Amino acid sequence: MPEKYTVAFLGLGHMGGPMALNLVAAGYPVTGFDVVPAALEAARTKGVPVAASAAEAVAGADVVLTMFPGGQQVLDAYRGMEGQQGLLAAARPGTMFLDCSTINVDEAREAAELAVGAGHRSVDAPVSGGVVGAEAGTLTFMVGGGAEDFEAVRPLLEVMGKRVVHCGGHGAGQAAKICNNLILGVSMIAVSEAFVLAEKLGLSHQALFDVASAASGQCWALTTNCPVPGPVPGSPANRDYQPGFAGALMAKDLKLALNALQSTGVAARMGPLAAEIYGSFAAGEGAARDFSGIITEIRDKSTHAAGAGPDTAADNASSNAAPAEPAGAAHDDGSPE
Repeated sequence: MPEKYTVAFLGLGHMGGPMALNLVAAGYPVTGFDVVPAALEAARTKGVPVAASAAEAVAGADVVLTMFPGGQQVLDAYRGMEGQQGLLAAARPGTMFLDCSTINVDEAREAAELAVGAGHRSVDAPVSGGVVGAEAGTLTFMVGGGAEDFEAVRPLLEVMGKRVVHCGGHGAGQAAKICNNLILGVSMIAVSEAFVLAEKLGLSHQALFDVASAASGQCWALTTNCPVPGPVPGSPANRDYQPGFAGALMAKDLKLALNALQSTGVAARMGPLAAEIYGSFAAGEGAARDFSGIITEIRDKSTHAAGAGPDTAADNASSNAAPAEPAGAAHDDGSPE
């Protein structure tokens, strides 16, 4: 492929739009498309050339990059549906299909089989870093595919991210993503439970943070995406849990992890429980809140221990609160999708 290959970018939402814009800024010829008119218009307004259809965007492209909500959308787009031409048929022979969606491992492998079977090349490269990472070009890409194909797409991914890791063959990128987010979901619940317990015991948020962030409890959920306001000024807790990485996305990723756990027979207990907890959280207002907002659900469902005043938790939270950051303040959420 040429050094600055032509890219069809399909899926211009909160993640895809900024990613496409970074490619345009780097000099790549990009043509975008999204089935949501508002997303398409927003991308066009910001400087991403757009097409009237996916097939039009794909025609003549060297790389077809997809950023879709789920695996079924990827497979349907590749094959075509309801009499419409699929992306695989619309693309010229030997096109690189680069899927950056977060989907089931088996769906990623099926998509790769379809692409290769149609005479194309295929790489799965889900991302971590959230909307802020997409805008700043600091995403992490977890890549699955052959070594030659990985090297072919590496320059493209390095424009959109600061870390690109080749994880193995087709589906390995998705495997790495769901394993990482399984750790993240479980650890955020544990950190949140610890802060609520600290409130019950009369320990300030700052005191717990100062100890745990420099001790064996240290983790990303604590030091970067801290679920209480104050200790980490850039965390979503300081903006009333505006995402960030939304609860609905965490619930989705943990469902993917649960599917993988069940299909492989792993004797997991924490993962399924985390999937259940975030599934309940995302069924309500938590869907649109940052996933660290799970602490509010834990706090709301907690009882008052004997001898503890009914206002202990509220007083503690109030004493640790920091003023909300101005809208649009920079933060590094570093999280998945």
